[in-house]
Parts: sequence; structure tokens; C-alpha cells
Amino acid sequence: MNRFGKVAVLYGGRSAEREVSLRSGAAVLAGLQRAGVDAHGVDTRDYPLACLKEEGFESAFIVVHGRGGEDGTLQGALEHLGLPYTGSRVLGAALAMDKIRTKQVWRSMGLPTAEYRVVHKNSFSPDDSAALLAQFQGPVFVKPSHEGSSIGMTKATDADTLTRAIIEAFKFDDEVLLESFIQGDEYTVSILGEQALPAIRLRTPHDFYDYSAKYQSGDTEYLCPCGLSESEEAELGALSLDAFRAVAATGWGRVDLMRDADGQWWLLEVNTVPGMTETSLVPKAARVAGLSFDQLVVKVLEMAY
Repeated sequence: MNRFGKVAVLYGGRSAEREVSLRSGAAVLAGLQRAGVDAHGVDTRDYPLACLKEEGFESAFIVVHGRGGEDGTLQGALEHLGLPYTGSRVLGAALAMDKIRTKQVWRSMGLPTAEYRVVHKNSFSPDDSAALLAQFQGPVFVKPSHEGSSIGMTKATDADTLTRAIIEAFKFDDEVLLESFIQGDEYTVSILGEQALPAIRLRTPHDFYDYSAKYQSGDTEYLCPCGLSESEEAELGALSLDAFRAVAATGWGRVDLMRDADGQWWLLEVNTVPGMTETSLVPKAARVAGLSFDQLVVKVLEMAY
């Protein structure tokens, strides 16, 4: 493991996903150290990144979720410093973090994604909500364009709820995505290099896979193998790789999808720095593919070079 030199595990940061990032960073750091890597944790919140070079770091494992870590800014700083780093490059990180531009790219390439509208903070009026809702056939999801971990997300079924949901989402972002609610099963596919790992089906008693279902609830089920036939799993993997590549994502990450009652797949989003605690989704899929957590983090680090 000496070939990696001194490795900085970058975590924490200032985004709304800071607490999740701290847990992911601790797990990655422990996994790398168990594997014999000279890894050190660095909370980027108050850390001058130029110090990475001054302190002799030779590469970086990025586990900063959300803004400032997953949106291309940290990647750009590491490019400037000339340090190898894990995951997507600047463009892939920035594009995948932007849910609206991601959907626009997918639409332009003919990839399946739900009907949507965009609402801007400087032009929205509560009087718009009824007309916006009428453009959808049923409930809508309201999402801040640049947040992860289901932060700021709400399901709306009437104009009043939609107004409140949009105003809440504006606390996190100036652009808000309204997306047609898809009734069906949610799946996630982890990407490792050029390989789609076994899909995971998410099953929760919540109305949707929200922040509570992800991090606080003990009744969320993660099914892997997910119950698809071999051909269906291959189709899902190929679609996920297409969606990942479409936004210039590279290295490793995760693609989230829905499957409706007719068996149609719908792309939701790409995560370029997904959760990495030992019970997170990517490590779960890696285990089914035959990779331990320690082997997974070493493989991700290898791809930085």
C-alpha cells in the first residue's frame, strides 16, 4: 500500500450533509488504515486546502457530500494543486450535482426521466401553485436542485402543500425542481469503474425514501439481490451506466431509479460521492459482488491514479 503515499480522506465540510459526511469519512478512513494505507482524516470545513501539499499529502479520497465537495469546487481545487483524487472530475461532479441540468442532458439523449418543471426563487408567487400542479397528472416531488440525502424534498398533492414545499425548498436553493411523482419501486445501482454492481431495491413504509428512511428509520429494507431476472438486471445496469456516463461522471458513484407498475424505468439522479458508512448502499452492493468494505475503498482509491 506504500504506492499510495500519504492519503488525505476529505470529509465534513459545510453543507447540509455534513453529519452524514463525517460518518462516511470515519468509515473510509478506518477501512483504508486497516488495508495498510497511510491515510489521515481532514475535515475541510476550516481547513486551507493548500496545506495538503505543505503537509505532504500525495492524493485525496473525497467523502465530502453535497455542496463544496460533490459539486466540482473541491475537485477544481485539487486539480489546481495537482493532487490525484477519487471520483468524478470537475464537470461530472458539477453536472451530476445539478438535478435540473442532469435531467436536461438525459432528456436530450433520450434517456427516461420523469416530467418536470423548474421554479425560480426570484419569480415564484404562491398564486402560481395551482397552475403548476395542473401541468402534472397527479402528485409532484419538490426538490432543491443542488442538495442530496433527500434534504428539502417534499411530496405535494394540492396547491397549498405545493406552495409550502416550494418555499421550504427555497431555503436550500434558488432553483427548485418539480418532478412528476412516480408510483412504484425504487432501485439504486452502484457504479465502480466501468461496472454496474448488483442493484438494490429499497422498501420503506414511508411515503417515499426520505431523509428519515435513509438515516433514522430502522424499518427500511434493502433487497440485494433485488428480485429482478438476469435480463432485467442487465438492462438496469446498462441504463445506469448510460446515465452515469451521460453527465460525465467517472470512477465510482450511484444512480437512483424508479420502476413503475408497467415495468418502465425512470432515472432520478446521479450521486458522485454517495454515502460510505459500512451500512451504506454502495458497500452493500459491493459485498454482494464479492468486495469487502476495505477492498472497496482501496479500489476506489486506485482509480484516483
